[in-house]
Amino acid sequence: MKLVMFSKHLAELSIEEAARRAGEIGFEGLDLTVREGGHIQPADAVAALPPAVERVRQMGYDIPMITTGITSAEDPNAEDVFRAASAAGVRDLKLGYWRYEGFGSMRRQIEEVRDLLDGIAELASKYQVRANLHIHSDDFVTAEAPVVWQLLLGRDPDVLGAYIDPGHMTVEGGGSGWKMGMDLLTPWINLVAIKSMGWFHHYDETMGQEKWVAKLVPLSQGLVPWKECFGYLREIGFDGTVSVHSEYQGSHSWRDLNLEELVAQTVEDLTFLKKVIAEVYSEQ
Repeated sequence: MKLVMFSKHLAELSIEEAARRAGEIGFEGLDLTVREGGHIQPADAVAALPPAVERVRQMGYDIPMITTGITSAEDPNAEDVFRAASAAGVRDLKLGYWRYEGFGSMRRQIEEVRDLLDGIAELASKYQVRANLHIHSDDFVTAEAPVVWQLLLGRDPDVLGAYIDPGHMTVEGGGSGWKMGMDLLTPWINLVAIKSMGWFHHYDETMGQEKWVAKLVPLSQGLVPWKECFGYLREIGFDGTVSVHSEYQGSHSWRDLNLEELVAQTVEDLTFLKKVIAEVYSEQ
C-alpha cells in the first residue's frame, strides 16, 4: 500500500517542491494533477509528465497515479495524457466527472457514460494503464457506488476500475451504504481516496428550514469508520495507492486554512491514518 498526497492542495508549489513537502510530511509521493489548472496542463502532458515523474523518483518519491479531467476518449489531449502516463510508468489515472443533469435523466446518463467508457477502455488497453472512476457525492453520475458498479459491470479491472472514496460514500450512504458499495465494487477497487466529512447546518431562507451540508473535517472527527473501512480493504487484499485529500480550503471545509495550517492538519491526518492502518494490519 502506497500513501501519497493529492497535489491539488499544494498547487502553489512546483511539482518538485510539492513532492518534497509531501515527503517531509511522511508521504511516499504525489497523486499529481494533470488537468486544466493542475500541475501539468493536458496539452503539455507528453512533454512534461515523463520528465516530471523521473525527477520526483530521483528525489526518492513516486507518482503512482495522476488525476485528470478526462470524460471521453474524444476529449482534447485525452490520448496524449494516456500516452504520457504510460511513458512515465504511471499505472493509474483518475477520470473526470459527468454532471447529473437532473431528475428523469439518470437512466439515460448511465447508458451514455457506459458508451463513453468503451472508448476510454480502448485507450487504457492501448497504453496498458488503468482508468478509474472516482465516487463523488452530490450531483455527479458517479455519486453512488451501485451506479459505479453498473458502469463497471463486465469490465476488466486492469483496464477500468473504481476509485473509492469513503468520505463521499458515507455522505451518500452513512449507515451501511458505503459498506455495501465497497462490497459491490471489490473486484474493481484500484485506488482509495482519503477524506472525511461532517454534517453542518444553517437556516436556508429559500427552503424555509434548517439545511444540512457536508463539509470536510479532520479524519479523526468525521463520519468514516476508518478501522472498519481498512478492515474490509485488508480482507480483499487491497495493496494499491491511497491518496490523501487535504481539502481544507474554501467553503467546502469546516475551516478555511492557509497552506501552513493545511500542512499541519495533514500531518495530524496522516499520523491518525498510519495508526489505523498499523492497527488493522497487525490484527490476527
